[in-house]
Amino acid sequence: MIARATVLALMVLSGGLYAVHAQGPDRTVARQSLAALPCTLDGWRCVSETPLDKDVLAVVGVDDYVNRTYATGAGSVIGLYIGYYASQRTGDSIHSPQNCLPGSGWQPVSSERTTIDAGGTTLPVNRYVVEKGLNRQVVLYWYQGRGRVVANEYANKFWLMVDQARLHRSNGSLVRVIAPVSGLTGSGLSSASASADSFARLVYPRLSTYLP
Repeated sequence: MIARATVLALMVLSGGLYAVHAQGPDRTVARQSLAALPCTLDGWRCVSETPLDKDVLAVVGVDDYVNRTYATGAGSVIGLYIGYYASQRTGDSIHSPQNCLPGSGWQPVSSERTTIDAGGTTLPVNRYVVEKGLNRQVVLYWYQGRGRVVANEYANKFWLMVDQARLHRSNGSLVRVIAPVSGLTGSGLSSASASADSFARLVYPRLSTYLP
């Protein structure tokens, strides 16, 4: 009984110390602005850059972002959105595409958590196929920051809590790649998936300086 009470007391004390340590201010992290992300990535080139509306910015609460469309000479098109949060302690936190896409009218058709070989590095991603009317898109997204890349929303929140206490950092980001599906055939879906995977392989190795 005494031993159990001692263990319980130590657990309460440890929890209190963890909470106090986690509440310290975030460390400042050096990084490049996302505006400096190259507009040419091998065969992909920027064809447009769309600023977010003020009301959207107020909701998502990002500190830095890029929202671009890239295309190839062969006609493949990719939408790239990256939202960076310098701190997630004050209420501004990453909004999952699982919530944002249906809110914009895009309904999920299929989903899976998978990995992509990005130059010898395993990149964990969420892969969604969504549709709105007759339009379909392949969506890849992952969470990146503090030296971590994760796809699972719950794992991302867990490591955020750990890194707040251990590193005094709560910065993080969402990376989202969208490829429109041409037509309703299986070949159109396969082509869009291949384009999304190819672009993710290109952009991911370049992100560490923007998303530390």
